[in-house]
Amino acid sequence: MNKNTILGWATLIMIVMGLLLIALGAFRYDDVAGWGFAAVGVGFLANAWVFSSLKGRL
Repeated sequence: MNKNTILGWATLIMIVMGLLLIALGAFRYDDVAGWGFAAVGVGFLANAWVFSSLKGRL
């Protein structure tokens, strides 16, 4: 596995985790904790975007 493959897997895992956290915030927790889960999920998606943009440059 080279660096691009590792970044691709990391991107995929981060996207899945981000969507799961957003879904937890939207459907499981209806109080203030839901906003926290959704915010962390958006952060995971932002990190996945960075990993995806680094894929061809390292």
